Amino acid sequence: MLTLEVKARDAAESPEELRKRGFVPAIFYGPKEESTPIAVEALRLQHVWKEAGETTIVVLKGVGSEKDTLIHDAQFHPVTGKLLHADFYVIEKGKKVKIKVPLEFVGQAPAEKMGHIVVKTLHEVEIEVTPQELPHTLEVDLSSLANVGDHIAASQIKLPGSASLITHGEEIVASVKEFKEVPIEVAPAPETVIIGEEEKKEAEGGEAPAEEKKE
Repeated sequence: MLTLEVKARDAAESPEELRKRGFVPAIFYGPKEESTPIAVEALRLQHVWKEAGETTIVVLKGVGSEKDTLIHDAQFHPVTGKLLHADFYVIEKGKKVKIKVPLEFVGQAPAEKMGHIVVKTLHEVEIEVTPQELPHTLEVDLSSLANVGDHIAASQIKLPGSASLITHGEEIVASVKEFKEVPIEVAPAPETVIIGEEEKKEAEGGEAPAEEKKE
């Protein structure tokens, strides 16, 4: 289980000052938790974020009792990619949580081997599940897609035992479309016209050479 040591944040200290000292300003809140500002060691938080994302429980220690949380939001610097702020949602004990879980596509569709295209239209689904069975990702097996028109609906995704699907079950997750080649039209080359010297001079605004007089 992932844990984070946190400390109460001094309201007098600005976020910029915290970051200079190697900490990230954050906050935790929940149905039975007041919104509480905290500070988290930056390198440790960066490591936990990469491992947990938004779908793995992170236990906060250091401010009151231990708290099971989910990282609900993380803000990053647009250039450096460093974490600037994080929100932790405290899970209410004994309650299920609603969460959007990323889909992980596995297997190869036989239809692709035949040259057709597999279109992936959903990349996450929302479920309600007990904290103990929170999945990091949900697998979608593409090996059942053999022919044009075959598809996988959200209701076909295998969920943990305690989970129920909130996303509409008929939503299409992936489907097979026929591959059709579109002919490329090539414009005909411009016709080459050869003109004589006289015509050339006339076209350039000059005069054609006078014919020599016969004796």
